[in-house]
Amino acid sequence: MNYVDVILPLPIEGLFTYSLPEALRGQDLFGRRLLVPLGKSKTYTALAVRCHDEKPEFDCRDIYSVLDPEPMLLPLQYKLWQWIADYYLSPIGEVYKAALPSGLKDEEGYKPKMESYIGLCEEYRNSEAIHRALDQLKSGTRAWEAFTCFLSLSHWDSLEGDKPQEEIVQITREELSNESRVRQPIIKSLCDRGILYIYKVEVGRLGQGETPHPERLQQLSAAQADAYNNILAGFLRRPVVLLHGVTSSGKTEIYMHLIQQSLERGEQVLYLLPEIALTVQITNRLRRVFGSRLGVYHSKYNDAERVEIWKKQLSTAPYDIILGARSAVFLPYQRLGLVIIDEEHETSFKQQDPAPRYHARSTALVLARMAGAKALLGTATPSMETYRNAETAKYHLVELTTRFQGIQLPHIEIVDVKDLRRRKMMTGFLSPQLIAAMREAIESGQQVILFQNRRGFSQMIECNTCGWVPHCQNCDVALTFHRALNMLTCHYCGYTYTLPTTCPACEETNLHGRGYGTEKVEDEIIRLFPTARVARMDLDSTRTHNAYDRIIGDFASGKTNVLIGTQMVTKGLDFDRVAVVGILDADSMLNRPDFRAHEHAITMMMQVSGRAGRKGQRGRVFLQTRNADLPIIKMVQQGDFPTFYRQQLQERAEFRYPPFYHIVEVNLRHNRDNIVENAAQELAGQLRAWFPGRVLGPDKPTIARVKNQNIRKIVLKLENGIDMVKVRYFLREAQKRLMTNPGYGALQVFYDMDPL
Repeated sequence: MNYVDVILPLPIEGLFTYSLPEALRGQDLFGRRLLVPLGKSKTYTALAVRCHDEKPEFDCRDIYSVLDPEPMLLPLQYKLWQWIADYYLSPIGEVYKAALPSGLKDEEGYKPKMESYIGLCEEYRNSEAIHRALDQLKSGTRAWEAFTCFLSLSHWDSLEGDKPQEEIVQITREELSNESRVRQPIIKSLCDRGILYIYKVEVGRLGQGETPHPERLQQLSAAQADAYNNILAGFLRRPVVLLHGVTSSGKTEIYMHLIQQSLERGEQVLYLLPEIALTVQITNRLRRVFGSRLGVYHSKYNDAERVEIWKKQLSTAPYDIILGARSAVFLPYQRLGLVIIDEEHETSFKQQDPAPRYHARSTALVLARMAGAKALLGTATPSMETYRNAETAKYHLVELTTRFQGIQLPHIEIVDVKDLRRRKMMTGFLSPQLIAAMREAIESGQQVILFQNRRGFSQMIECNTCGWVPHCQNCDVALTFHRALNMLTCHYCGYTYTLPTTCPACEETNLHGRGYGTEKVEDEIIRLFPTARVARMDLDSTRTHNAYDRIIGDFASGKTNVLIGTQMVTKGLDFDRVAVVGILDADSMLNRPDFRAHEHAITMMMQVSGRAGRKGQRGRVFLQTRNADLPIIKMVQQGDFPTFYRQQLQERAEFRYPPFYHIVEVNLRHNRDNIVENAAQELAGQLRAWFPGRVLGPDKPTIARVKNQNIRKIVLKLENGIDMVKVRYFLREAQKRLMTNPGYGALQVFYDMDPL
C-alpha cells in the first residue's frame, strides 16, 4: 500500500490523499494520526482512514511522520463520523474537529502529566555499597537522613547481598521530601554525587477512583421493578425503549440496575445527559456504586483530561461507564452494550454552532445500532418525535406514573398577573402569593427555586423621552444590561457597551430598563429577604470549571435558601428540601415565533415544577402568566401531557411539521446584504425546481445580522419517506452550482437538519 487517505480538521468536503514513504508502505495505518503538509508551509495532524495502491491523478506529497504507535480512532467511530457528516451535511473534517480533543489535533498540543521519582543508582544496589555510601554521608547530616529515609521507604534497606528481601517500592521526590523533612536541594545533592537519580513517570490526571460497591444498589420499589422488567422485555422486541416516567418517579435508580446488568455481561455503558450541571449530582450517585468503573466526560474538563480519557478508552482497561454531555458520543467504545439518554426531550442535546450541527440523541441511537447495543430514552416529557415513535411501536414504551414512595405531584397554582396588576395588587414581577409562599418556606428551613428563562438584569435599556434603545454594532439585537458588570452586552457576539449616563440621541437622563432577567430577580430577592442566602445559576454564573459543583452542592446541602436560574434549573436536578417553585414569566416562552414554542414551554414548565416536593410534604408551584385561560396553562397545571401531545400532533400534521415532516434549514451568510439576498433567491429558485411545493423563503430571520454577517434562511419541508440520500445530493449539487459565481466567493452556506 503506497497511498493513504486522511481526514484533515478543515471545513472541506472529502478526504485528502498522500503518498507513504518507503519505510511505511505495507503497514495498516488506519486510525493513526499523521503529520502532513498542506500548501506551501502549513502542517496538520491528519487521521488515516484508508491505505491503498490507487494512484491519484495528481502528484501526491509524502506524509511527514506517524504520530502514534496505536490507532486513535476505531472503525466504529469512523463509521459514526461518516453518518454524521452525511446526515447533517457537514464536511467530515468538521466532525473530526468536534470529536477529538484539541490536544490530539496538534502534535504538540497534549503533554502528559509527569511526576518526578527517585531511584537508587545501579552501582549502589548491593548492601556493601549502601553501607559505604552511609559512611561517606556521615551520620546525622541532612543528606544522611534523606538517604536512610529513602532506603526505608523504597525497601532497598532489605538487601542481603544484591537481593532485596522485600518488593522494591517507587518513591516520588515529593514523598521523600515530605517524609524525610529535607528540602529539594538536599535530594539534588545526593543525585549529583551519583547515589540517587531522578526519573519521570507519566501519572495522568484522572485519579484512581473508588472501589466499586454494587451491593449499594438500592432495592427497587414495586413500580420501579415493574418498569425495570418491562424495559428488559421491551429490549427483546425492540432495540430502543422509551421510559416515560413522571418527575421524581425514580428513573435514575432503574438506570443503575440496568447498568449493573450490562456490566455483568462485560459490556460498556454510555449514559448521556443534556447539561453539565446534571452530571454533578448523577456522578456522586453512580460513583458510590460503580466507583472507578465510571468516567465522566464533558466540555468543562480541561483538554489534557479529555485526552487522557480518550486514550484510556482505547486502552486494555477502559472505563466501563461513561457519563457525559453530548460530546461523549464521540469517545471510543470497544464493547458498547447499553446507551442511556436521560431527559431525551432536552434541546441542549442539539449542537447549534459550530458545525456539525448534530443532535446527540439521534447520534447516540445510531451509535447504539451500529454497535448492536440497546438504547433507553428516559423523560417525564417526551419530545414529539420520540412519543410518536413509541406510539407507532418503533420504540417500546414503558410508563412509570407514580412518584417514588408515593409522594404527590406538586400543587400548581395559576397566578393571573394581568388581573393582579389591574387591581393594583402587583407592581413588580413577583406576585404576593409567591412572596408569601417563599417567606413561609424560608422561615421553616425549606428551599425555593425561581425560574426565569432570561439572563442579565434588564432585557434592554430604553430612553423614556425619545425611545432610544442601544443595539449591538455587529448584530440586529438590543443589548442586554448586566448590572454586576455595569455593562450592556450582546448575547450573540459578546460585544459590550458601557451604560451611558445620558441618552446619546436626546441627551436626557431618563433611561430605564425594560424586562427582567435572572440578575434583576436576584437583586429583588435579596431586597425582600435580606437574611436569605441566594444563588443564581445561568450562563454568566457558571463559566468556571467548578461553578456547577459549587452552586448545586451548596443548594443540595442547604447552604442556599433560594436558587434562581434559567432553563438550567429545569433539567432533572434532585433536591430534598424544595417546597416552592416559581415560574415567573410563562408568556415569554409561549410567545416565541417558533412552531416548537409550546412544546418547549410545556416541557420546561412541567420539568421545573417537578423539582418541588420530591421528599416529604407536597410541593407548591406558582405559575405566573398574563394569559391564565390558555389551554396549555391548564395542561401544565393538570400534568396532562397526553392531551397536549394529541393536540400538537393534529396541528403538526395539518401544517406539515415534525414528526410527519423533516425540516431542513439552509442558511446563507455574507457581510453584504445585497449579495446574500441575490444568492438566496438564486438558490431557492434552484431548490424549488427540484423540490416543488416544499420550499419556503428565502426570508430574513428575526435576527437578520449576527457578527456583521447578513443572514437569509430557506426552509425545506420534506415528507417522511422521501429519499433523504437524494435530498442531500441535490442540496450539495445546488450549492456547488451557486458557488461557481465568482461574486459569491465569501458567501457561507450551511445546513441545519432537524433544527430546534
